[in-house]
Amino acid sequence: MAKDDLVAVDGNVTDMSGGGVYCITLANGLSVKARLCGKMKRFRIKVVVGDRVTVGVSPYDPTHGLITHRHKG
Repeated sequence: MAKDDLVAVDGNVTDMSGGGVYCITLANGLSVKARLCGKMKRFRIKVVVGDRVTVGVSPYDPTHGLITHRHKG
Protein backbone atom coordinates (compact mmCIF):
# COMPACT_ATOMS: atom_id res chain seq x y z
CA MET A 1 0.00 0.00 0.00
CA ALA A 2 1.37 3.42 -0.93
CA LYS A 3 1.83 6.19 1.63
CA ASP A 4 -0.70 8.30 -0.30
CA ASP A 5 -3.46 5.78 0.46
CA LEU A 6 -3.10 6.12 4.25
CA VAL A 7 -5.43 8.23 6.38
CA ALA A 8 -3.48 10.81 8.41
CA VAL A 9 -4.54 11.05 12.07
CA ASP A 10 -2.90 12.90 15.00
CA GLY A 11 -2.21 11.23 18.32
CA ASN A 12 0.11 10.96 21.33
CA VAL A 13 2.72 8.29 22.00
CA THR A 14 1.72 6.41 25.16
CA ASP A 15 4.11 3.45 25.21
CA MET A 16 7.23 2.12 23.50
CA SER A 17 7.32 -1.63 22.91
CA GLY A 18 10.29 -3.68 21.79
CA GLY A 19 11.29 -3.86 18.15
CA GLY A 20 10.48 -0.23 17.33
CA VAL A 21 6.73 -0.53 17.87
CA TYR A 22 4.96 2.42 19.49
CA CYS A 23 1.52 2.44 21.10
CA ILE A 24 -0.32 5.60 20.11
CA THR A 25 -3.60 6.97 21.44
CA LEU A 26 -5.42 8.86 18.69
CA ALA A 27 -7.49 12.00 19.14
CA ASN A 28 -10.71 9.97 18.91
CA GLY A 29 -9.61 7.65 21.76
CA LEU A 30 -8.58 4.58 19.75
CA SER A 31 -5.25 2.87 20.34
CA VAL A 32 -2.95 2.03 17.41
CA LYS A 33 0.38 0.22 17.16
CA ALA A 34 2.72 2.02 14.77
CA ARG A 35 6.28 1.96 13.43
CA LEU A 36 8.50 4.75 12.11
CA CYS A 37 8.43 5.50 8.39
CA GLY A 38 11.62 5.14 6.34
CA LYS A 39 12.56 8.82 6.21
CA MET A 40 12.32 9.14 10.00
CA LYS A 41 14.69 6.17 10.35
CA ARG A 42 17.04 7.58 7.71
CA PHE A 43 17.38 10.98 9.38
CA ARG A 44 17.41 9.41 12.88
CA ILE A 45 14.41 11.32 14.23
CA LYS A 46 13.76 10.17 17.79
CA VAL A 47 10.25 9.64 19.14
CA VAL A 48 9.69 9.34 22.89
CA VAL A 49 6.67 8.81 25.13
CA GLY A 50 4.51 11.93 25.27
CA ASP A 51 5.32 13.21 21.77
CA ARG A 52 2.53 14.35 19.46
CA VAL A 53 2.78 12.55 16.12
CA THR A 54 0.93 12.13 12.83
CA VAL A 55 0.12 8.52 12.03
CA GLY A 56 -0.85 7.12 8.65
CA VAL A 57 -3.51 4.47 9.27
CA SER A 58 -4.59 1.97 6.64
CA PRO A 59 -8.33 1.93 5.88
CA TYR A 60 -8.14 -1.88 5.67
CA ASP A 61 -6.49 -2.47 9.07
CA PRO A 62 -7.08 0.46 11.47
CA THR A 63 -5.11 -1.19 14.31
CA HIS A 64 -1.68 -0.68 12.69
CA GLY A 65 -0.08 2.48 11.41
CA LEU A 66 3.02 4.30 10.24
CA ILE A 67 4.44 7.34 12.08
CA THR A 68 5.04 9.94 9.38
CA HIS A 69 5.64 13.15 11.36
CA ARG A 70 6.72 14.22 14.86
CA HIS A 71 5.35 17.60 15.94
CA LYS A 72 7.62 20.05 17.77
CA GLY A 73 6.66 21.48 21.13
